[in-house]
Amino acid sequence: MTEGEGGCLFCKIARGEIPSKKVYEDANVFAFLDINPRNPGHTLVIPKKHAATILEMGEKDVGALYERVRYVAAGVQAGTKADGLSIVQSNGKAAGQVVTHVHVHIIPRYLSEGPVSLEGVLGVKKMADETLDGIAASIKKSIGNGSEETGESDFDF
Repeated sequence: MTEGEGGCLFCKIARGEIPSKKVYEDANVFAFLDINPRNPGHTLVIPKKHAATILEMGEKDVGALYERVRYVAAGVQAGTKADGLSIVQSNGKAAGQVVTHVHVHIIPRYLSEGPVSLEGVLGVKKMADETLDGIAASIKKSIGNGSEETGESDFDF
């Protein structure tokens, strides 16, 4: 166990050291109700193996996590009789990640609450075609050569 795992809130929850309202568990994944729910049934799905962000996880581990997210999401929707679900996963402080352990929010949503789209949370940022072309080229270049570097963006948002 690394130092990060020892002090990590979600690692402690997965190990049973901190009580939670568990809804699902297998060898690799743990799912429990959020203590600050946005709606009744708001569930967090976490990998048991510590990783601060999804970019620290291997592709197979990410795939396995999201297979379980889909499985748990079906249970959340059926169990809460929700009209829909918001499934959210943030990486890093700039994205609003508070607990530095990968976690996926499954939030039951209802037509009666006036669904908020992503655009309602983050305002639309109109950009010129030339700017979009530059961003697309930069992303393609990073994907094409397998770059996993993180650093400063060439773009001013």
